Amino acid sequence: MPAIPLVATTRGYPDAEPAVENVHAGSIAVVDTRGRLLYAAGDPQQVIFTRSALKPFQALPFILSDGPARFGLSRDELALLCASHSGETMHLDGVSSILDKIGLDPSHLECGCATPLFYEFTGQPVPAGRSWTPLHHNCSGKHSGFLAWCRLHGAPTRGYVEPGHPLQQAIRATLAETAGLAAGRMPGGIDGCSAPNYALPLATLAHLYARLAQGGADPQLGDAMGMLCEAMTARPDLVSGTARTDLAWMTAGDGDWVAKIGADAVQAVGIRSAGLGIAVKIADGNSRALHPAVYAVLEQLGLLDDARRTRLDAFRQPAIRNARGTVTGDIRTLFRLAPAG
Repeated sequence: MPAIPLVATTRGYPDAEPAVENVHAGSIAVVDTRGRLLYAAGDPQQVIFTRSALKPFQALPFILSDGPARFGLSRDELALLCASHSGETMHLDGVSSILDKIGLDPSHLECGCATPLFYEFTGQPVPAGRSWTPLHHNCSGKHSGFLAWCRLHGAPTRGYVEPGHPLQQAIRATLAETAGLAAGRMPGGIDGCSAPNYALPLATLAHLYARLAQGGADPQLGDAMGMLCEAMTARPDLVSGTARTDLAWMTAGDGDWVAKIGADAVQAVGIRSAGLGIAVKIADGNSRALHPAVYAVLEQLGLLDDARRTRLDAFRQPAIRNARGTVTGDIRTLFRLAPAG
């Protein structure tokens, strides 16, 4: 089944029902901890690049090698291994601490330089004349974990983002084993931070998050999943940042939800108490359509009580405003999840 219309944007006048202007198609998969598809919209088996939703699982080889204990990394530092952070002081200090503990510095990071996401998401102006280092890149936490694996295993730190590097081979093999897929069934490509990224069926990504949400109860990876889930849910502000959606989802979940967004409109959420994993992909990569879709999935699954609806209401049907602040329309969902089978 192909992707289906999930979200529409509208335009009109305040005193009249607006007209649909754009429609964003996509697919959704909801699975249980055994990987059984429970609900879907569009194509739940669509193979999608996971982008930053993969980060917790890219950290697994380091966790499974007892790397955190070897270098004395804290729970908060583990959260940064999974982060698409905003480059705020707490993020920069945390990544710097990891690099200090492994005896390296920001010049070893191969993620490139980027303006901190803080400015994009808070609407604050980018300071004039500032220059940025790889430390400010939203993936610098993940890359510090990559470097830590290299130091732990005596592997070269130069070129650690190359697909043939021992680190990336370990990540690919661990991911394939964890996902229950042959490595050849995971198409690869270069991510925005220059590291390899992999495409998985949407339902497989949802299953990974159903398992991640169970933490130490996961039958295959146990304590490793527990460490990652605990770190992410305890410090969602480090995983994301001010005014970010992953911070909103995990804060509303009060430790029960683990969430990670990926570039080009990918979102994965695991719900511990319900034993569910959710994965959403907007086909055209438009993230403004993603957040109302995620809200609608949570609502349709009965996961939003009144308190959570209030906390997350900004994502339900966001208004669209022009440069003067005038409401010109909104972003609204079009779908109903269908039971599998």
